Amino acid sequence: MIQWDDLRFFLAAVRYGSFSGAAAHAGADTATVSRRVARLETAMKATLFVRSASGLKLTSVGRSILQECESMEAMAAKVGETAENPVPGTVRLSVSEGFGTAILAPKLAEFQSQNPGLTIELAANAGFLSTSTREVDMAVTLSAPNDSRLIIEPLAEYVLGLFTTDEYLQRSGKPVRIDDLTAHSVVGYVDDLLYAPELKYLDEILPGLRPKIASTSIQAQYSIIKNGGVGVLPKFLSQGLIRLFPNKVSINRKFWLSVHREIAETSRAKRVRRWLRSVVESETAASGLKGIRLTRP
Repeated sequence: MIQWDDLRFFLAAVRYGSFSGAAAHAGADTATVSRRVARLETAMKATLFVRSASGLKLTSVGRSILQECESMEAMAAKVGETAENPVPGTVRLSVSEGFGTAILAPKLAEFQSQNPGLTIELAANAGFLSTSTREVDMAVTLSAPNDSRLIIEPLAEYVLGLFTTDEYLQRSGKPVRIDDLTAHSVVGYVDDLLYAPELKYLDEILPGLRPKIASTSIQAQYSIIKNGGVGVLPKFLSQGLIRLFPNKVSINRKFWLSVHREIAETSRAKRVRRWLRSVVESETAASGLKGIRLTRP
């Protein structure tokens, strides 16, 4: 007979890629997770995972039951929301590094204190985790995913500019024309490690312009620019810097919010979605970040 707890450990193993990761998230030990998954495999008379160098991989049978398990999980969550605490549970959210650290992180503690039943897991990385495969519950990305399993909506528009410091300009001289940037310490992304085409800013400024210093991290780029360089940053991540060519270099981008359909109607997902919208809508014009209002609530 299949037990719900065994399915719960199976889902955790899928999302965290290992029995040890699933155990840490579930508050159990690795042996317990391994034993529960083995019991589920025995009940189903099938192998659900194979081990690889990169972690656990689903077999064809494992993939075939994943969606049904997620549906059961969503139903269990809705039942749980009728308990005394109206918004229990965990929401794992993937966002870009700059947006996560500069905009969301400073406001997370207050949000969680107002929702003590919620646990928020913020993955603010140079890259995105997948809502489609349920690595995360929600994601804020630079482009709209194309997946029928997701509910996708525009979240905010933002502006990027070219920034440097007064100290750098005094030392290296101020570029008068865009072409002058080729002689400066331009900071940017590592081309062959770009995780989204929307990050190819330099070609929009000057075709063929390449960085002298490159990093996969926008926070690292900010630090490099602040200590002696020129580079593209979101306006919301440009504190203490001077903007160059404001009338010629103004790059517009958009953030998209995606939520897996299996949890979209749960109270925890709705609460986090409303919070994200309130955060971007509260930003001032100076930040270059503007929330996009939807016609539906």
